[in-house]
Amino acid sequence: MKELLSLRFPLEKEGMTTVRLATGGVCSQLGFDLDASEDCKVCVTESLLLLMHAGYACAELVFASENGLHVRVSGDGQGLGTACEEDDISFALLGALAYGVNTEKREGRLQSVSFRFGN
Repeated sequence: MKELLSLRFPLEKEGMTTVRLATGGVCSQLGFDLDASEDCKVCVTESLLLLMHAGYACAELVFASENGLHVRVSGDGQGLGTACEEDDISFALLGALAYGVNTEKREGRLQSVSFRFGN
């Protein structure tokens, strides 16, 4: 799998615009149409919100390509938060918009979300 972009950043709402712009750039590089690009941005944003709710202060976002786009969003450090009602909406959006959605947990807390777009 070819890594396209890797970002490590503080999980703050103010940084979401930058992450969405980077996501759009990767989607454009792979030739995604506007709808697929917007769907991917929604999935990245929702994954980051899930990690924020899990209490992580930082996140790592990795984009890789092999027969489509593979995205992995991981919490960095110790997650201390708890799940909330909004998480159900985030998981529903991920399931509806992306393929191969996978979550990893550590000690009962969400650690990472991965999914793919394209082939």
